[in-house]
Amino acid sequence: MKKKMLKLMIILTVTVLISFIVIEGLIIIEGSKVTSEKVDYVIVLGARLYGSTPSPSLLERLKAAKKYLDENKDVKVIVSGGQGANEDIPEAYAMEKYLVDNGIEKNRVIVEDKSTNTFENLKLSLEKIREMEDKDNIKILIATNKFHIFRSKMLAKRLGAIPYGLPAEIPPTTILQSYIREYFAVIKSFLFDRI
Repeated sequence: MKKKMLKLMIILTVTVLISFIVIEGLIIIEGSKVTSEKVDYVIVLGARLYGSTPSPSLLERLKAAKKYLDENKDVKVIVSGGQGANEDIPEAYAMEKYLVDNGIEKNRVIVEDKSTNTFENLKLSLEKIREMEDKDNIKILIATNKFHIFRSKMLAKRLGAIPYGLPAEIPPTTILQSYIREYFAVIKSFLFDRI
């Protein structure tokens, strides 16, 4: 009996280790890809606010989006994020304010302020796009931190979009925990985040 239990534990440990290496590899590969593909919209995924101030992770997403929008004046952006606990305003409002304060025209910014997670960010943002135009094969550029690109693209594909990633830097103090947490988030999203 003990030998069977030991064998089972070894198999389970090896399986988890292999899945961790494969998933982390995909996360790292997708987070390093940069596209030159022409897209219909940029979607900036929300992240934590401190009161009404973007967290370092959200600030990196906004910087990446602003740079892209400065170089692609014809592309509109959806800022996506509701109001979390200990946040004074919805994340989307803080994101809109940052972009407008930094030179992006207000009429290019579309606000989605109801979502509470990555799946909802993308689902509700795509619903807004489909309300504005009746178009199949919507190409979106997802602005989020490098560790978050793989899962975001996976979910966007599941929602019927053609996604590309706009990888933003990860604040140095959160790199390790972000990649470890994302491993579990990928498994959760793969199993449960469905239409």
